[in-house]
Amino acid sequence: MSISDPIADALTRIRNAQSALHETVEVKSNTVIESILGILQDEGFVQSATAYKDGETRKVKVELKYYKDKPVIRGIKRVSKPGRRVYTSWKEIQPFRNNIGLNIFSTPKGVLSGKEAKYQHTGGEYLCRVW
Repeated sequence: MSISDPIADALTRIRNAQSALHETVEVKSNTVIESILGILQDEGFVQSATAYKDGETRKVKVELKYYKDKPVIRGIKRVSKPGRRVYTSWKEIQPFRNNIGLNIFSTPKGVLSGKEAKYQHTGGEYLCRVW
């Protein structure tokens, strides 16, 4: 059975693993998911994300991060969905949760955080938000 939205599936797996206080979670991968997890790692929301191949399928092992036994990721939400795509110009990108949250965009220059997309003056598809 194929998944219609692999990004939403990966975010849901991370959200569920964090709420169950798991140390690691495995998600099916593609280049966009690997880029999103790279941004989450750079911004300090996950410990590490290691890509590997399991037979024919690409997967990523994500080590989740906790602070004082509480998950660092309080919430993670998919904004643009297959049924309703959300596009934003660089002028419309706003800080999320007083710059504590993180916006992630798919732009012509690659998958970027909201701060980086605004700095590079490029908009695109609003993939998800993390806080």
